[in-house]
Parts: sequence; C-alpha cells; structure tokens
Amino acid sequence: MRDTPRHSPMTTIVVAGSIITAVSLGVRATMGLFTDAIDVSLGIGVDTFGLTIALQNLVWGLSQPLAGAIADRFGAGRVLIVGAAVYAGGLLVMATADGATGLHTGGGLIVGLGMSAASFAVVLSSIGKLVEPNQRSMALGIATAFGSFGHFLLVPLTRVFIDLLGWRGSMVVLAAVTMTIAAVVRPLRTGTRIAGAPEPDSPGPDSTGTTTSAPDHESLGQVTGRALRHRDYLLVNAAFFVCGFHVTFVGVHLPKSLTDAGYATSIATWSLALIGLFNIFGAFSAGVLGVRFNKSRLLSIIYTTRAVAFVGLVVLPVTPAVALGFGALLGVVWLASVPLTSGIVLGQFGLRNAGTLFGFVFLSHQVGAFAGAYGGGWVREATGSYDLWWWLAAILSIGAAAIHFAISERPVPRDSGERITGIQESAGQDLVGTR
Repeated sequence: MRDTPRHSPMTTIVVAGSIITAVSLGVRATMGLFTDAIDVSLGIGVDTFGLTIALQNLVWGLSQPLAGAIADRFGAGRVLIVGAAVYAGGLLVMATADGATGLHTGGGLIVGLGMSAASFAVVLSSIGKLVEPNQRSMALGIATAFGSFGHFLLVPLTRVFIDLLGWRGSMVVLAAVTMTIAAVVRPLRTGTRIAGAPEPDSPGPDSTGTTTSAPDHESLGQVTGRALRHRDYLLVNAAFFVCGFHVTFVGVHLPKSLTDAGYATSIATWSLALIGLFNIFGAFSAGVLGVRFNKSRLLSIIYTTRAVAFVGLVVLPVTPAVALGFGALLGVVWLASVPLTSGIVLGQFGLRNAGTLFGFVFLSHQVGAFAGAYGGGWVREATGSYDLWWWLAAILSIGAAAIHFAISERPVPRDSGERITGIQESAGQDLVGTR
C-alpha cells in the first residue's frame, strides 16, 4: 500500500530531504576518522578497514536499485525508516566488533544495506517527483548542499567523541544520530507533492525546459532495458564510477594520507571537514547552474577541477595551507556532481522509475567506491604511501571530464531503436538524439 497522498509546500519537502541527507552523508563521512583507532585497538591493517568500507559501498550499490524500486512502488517514507534502523544496527555491530569479521559484517554488509534505503539516492528521487519541474534542479541542489552540512558538523564532533568516548562509544552515538532520520520522513512520502506539480507518471518539462519522456504504460523491465541499450545512459554510468572512486577514497583515506605526510591530526580532521563546508556552496551552485546551463558540460568542469586538486595535494609542499586549501577546493566540487547527474537521468527517462534508474547509476558509483576504498588501503600497505592512488584519481578525473563531453541530455524516445554506439543511420538520422 502506498503512502497517503497529500499536498506539501516545497520548503517542507526540501528541509526534510536536507536533514536526511545531512545525517546519512554526515555519518558516512566520519568513517575515515576511525582508521587509526580501530587499527590500534584490533590490530588490523589499513587495508582491512579499507576492505570493510569497500564492502559497505559495494553492498550499498548492489542493493540501491532494489531500494529505489521499492521506494517507487511503496513510497520513500517507509524505505527511509527501515533504512535508518538497519543503518544504526550496523553501526552498533561495528561498535561490538573484536576483529575483521565483525567489522565486515556490521560496517560492510549491514551498514551497506541500511545506506541503500536511507541514502540521498532515495531522497533525491523523491524530491524530484514532488516538486515542480522548473524548480527541480534547484531543489536537488539545495538538498545535496545542506546534506553536506552534516559532513561539516559531524566530522569534527566525531573526532571529539573518539577522544572522549573511544571509537566504540562514538559508533553508538552515531547510531543514535542515524535514527533521527525516522522523525523527519513524513514530507517525502510518495504522493506528497506540491499542488500543481505533475503526477510522477506524467511527462513534463524538466529544469532545462525539455520535455521528459515518461512512458505511461511501460513496465519496469521495459524501461530498464531501454536505458541499458542507450549509449548516453551508459556513459553516465561510466562517469559516475569515477565519482564513487573519488569520494570514497578521499573520505576513508584522506586523514591517514595527511598524517602519513606529516600533517597534524587536527589539520587532517579539518581538511576533511572543510570538504563538507565548501560542498554546501558547491552543490547548491551546481543545482542553480543546472537550471540554466548544460549539465554535462558543468560536470566536465567539476571533474577537471578535481584533477587539479589531486595533483596539487601530491606535488605542493607539506603545509597546513595546502591541506586546508585542498579540502576547500575539493569541497566545491565534492557532491556537485550528484544533482547534475540525477538531473540528467530524470531528463532522459522521466519520473516514474527515477529511483530505479538512478539506482543503477549509483551502483556504478559504488563499484568505483569499492575500488577507491580497498585499492587505496592496499596501495598504502604495499608501498607505504598513497601517492599512486592520488595520481590514478587525477587520471580518472580527466577521463570522466572527457566522457561528459559526449553525453546527450535529451529525453530517450520510446521504441527509438537507438544503438549503443550512437552511429548514425546512412540516411543521416541520429538514433541517440541531437545534443
């Protein structure tokens, strides 16, 4: 049974979504602070904890399409509440772990499942359905931006909790924080839309003024098959793999990388916190700019900026200004990719199955996250340095920037017969769509 339909103002919807993303993303952003404490307490290596977070992200990605489909069918409210409970439960299992198995089970499997249901993917899909099309990109940007406030707030607070309560007590505190999600989900229930906004199953113009394709009688299997045959959707998936690699490698390994380089623990903590603070501006700006400008071109700029930040961290002198400047610059483009990428998917396929289709894109993101988290830990243990992984992150940035120059944002027509290669017919008709 779906959630009961009702009307709700845009402000209420966006505030609820912002609080949920703040908690979900904020708690996730603290994981890198636990690396040294868990290593010392349990006698495991950086690569073992990196594997825990890698498994967490892989499980999150694999279960995200299912969570999105359930939210599309039964309502985001129920999914978010269950997700919060599972997320908190996984943190509690981590708090009681006495070895790698407990960490992998709690922090990898259980937290990963909880994140898929209490994630920004479910939240942004719900917001996209509930607000008016000409406000959609901005609403997605606001929710993502204020979600980063949780990152900025919880990272330094968690550092204090670890110092005062130890890493186990801090996990318990974070579990309690996670359960606050259940208190604010009501405005995001399916059917809670602004008066005058289109029904989720109906076509309408997106934030760029383009009419989105929203088939009124296609099954989920049909629209998924159509998406997986479409070149531009596959390119979006490929580029979002790189985003996952970046944010998870940085989130998990930045503190250890900076302390390895000789920075104080406080500098490492504030560098990570500044990513969240400056992402408030970056994600909001991306949402606003996505209303007026080509989202794919904006994403090319974002990934190029990330490459500059990664190279700068490796080649510039070891000073507090470099570490803090890195956090600020990377924060501007940290999650700015999320509202733009989700906006492209909404524009290509419409609203009806948005949660599922963005779930598949997010799966690609999480496969990249697995590589970034585990690979970073493995390289650190094998070489004693993260430098190789920073250079790889920069190279992948350039690749993602190039991919976005080839992506079309136009709606994907039904029964268009498009080919994955996008090669034109001899008659000159572009089967993928004009950019």
